[in-house]
Amino acid sequence: MLTLLAFVFALALLIAVHEAGHYLAAVACNVRVLRFSIGFGRPLLRLRVGRDATEWVLAAIPLGGFVRMLDEREAPVPPQQLHRAFNRQGPWKRAAVVAAGPAANLLLAAALFSAVQMIGVRLPVPLLGAPPAGSAAAAAGVLAGQRVLATRIGRSTRPVQSWSQLQLRLQQAALDGRRVGLLVEQGGRQRELTLDFRGDALRASRADFLRSFGLRLQGAPARILRVLDGQPAARAGLQAGDLVVAAGAGPQALRPVDAQGLLQALASGDGRPLVLRVLRAGRSVDLLVRPRMQRGPGGRAHWRIGALLDGSVPTVLVRRPALAAMREGVRSTWQLSVLSVRTLGRMLVGRASLDELSGPVTIADYAGRSAALGLTAYLNFLAVVSLSLGVLNLLPIPVLDGGHLLYYAFEILTRRAVPQRLQQVLQQGGLVLIALMIAIALYNDIVRVFGSFH
Repeated sequence: MLTLLAFVFALALLIAVHEAGHYLAAVACNVRVLRFSIGFGRPLLRLRVGRDATEWVLAAIPLGGFVRMLDEREAPVPPQQLHRAFNRQGPWKRAAVVAAGPAANLLLAAALFSAVQMIGVRLPVPLLGAPPAGSAAAAAGVLAGQRVLATRIGRSTRPVQSWSQLQLRLQQAALDGRRVGLLVEQGGRQRELTLDFRGDALRASRADFLRSFGLRLQGAPARILRVLDGQPAARAGLQAGDLVVAAGAGPQALRPVDAQGLLQALASGDGRPLVLRVLRAGRSVDLLVRPRMQRGPGGRAHWRIGALLDGSVPTVLVRRPALAAMREGVRSTWQLSVLSVRTLGRMLVGRASLDELSGPVTIADYAGRSAALGLTAYLNFLAVVSLSLGVLNLLPIPVLDGGHLLYYAFEILTRRAVPQRLQQVLQQGGLVLIALMIAIALYNDIVRVFGSFH
């Protein structure tokens, strides 16, 4: 229910803002608006207001919306109203009305990003996890536990506050095929590492690119939150507050672990005794624990020791004053817009995977997850989707707002309108392209939920 409500609210808000942009620009250009509709299909609510008796409609299918303006191409227009018909406006006014919808979504994204920065949000500290042996990150000198303090790209050195900020900056550098200097700190000592993304631009648009490079957030530390009486952990001497830093079949086989690593060591040990090295009150203690098998649903065996892990990663509260938050909101909107356009461009020319396209199922899933996490997470989700909606509508594809802007640009430059017959042909091609994109996005949704088809 939370997922459904969060998804429907997000759709209604973002569509309403988009259409409000068109509406306000039309009114400013003295174009008469006949209907403002949120959704398609049978009207659930209908209201006429204003001197133009604009019809405001809430329809049954909330998967879009539209603003219907007075236009001779759709219906006869009374002579006294011709000056207010959309098709009678100059190309600059028509362009302004069309561009106002995506612009409203981008402005909303900037406002929401700014609000998140002002409210404050807890984000993972940029602590690097252990890179896989042989990875590019390992070759660059990345070690588990290093905290990234700043990045240096060209002559620009900028501080890093959170893991998400570092991810975005590295992804952009990789798309540009550039080198990045990382100022890291560990054990009170600072050093600079060099990550060379030259030659990786083709793979940089993939969501898992940084992980494939060997860069990942350090997992949650294996801190013991609670020990159950009579269980293997209690018999071995584990106590609440202990931090497990290494695990192995014996003292000579100990390997550093975080919470996930400890769980993997238990799962792969097949019940064999496990040596745990723990930090307790500043001292290192080795304990021998013998896991006990428990049967889960379906009779599957799980090895347990009877201890509850904390499982939380270190976070930092990122909060900015109003002006700084607004600057960061605009900066985030610009950076993500550029990243989205470049990724879509690479998809269209076959230089990036279409697997990154997401449909309504994935969006609904993220809506529910973010709403469950709290207000700032949900606002951040709304900002990202609003930005994506704005960028998508600005693409120069017939049917979308960007396609109409392309027509008006041609008209401004040549002083001739695009022939109506040509527009119809282009519209049909645009519909086919949009339908193909929707089909791919839905397929990706199904694969994410049910797995690949073989």
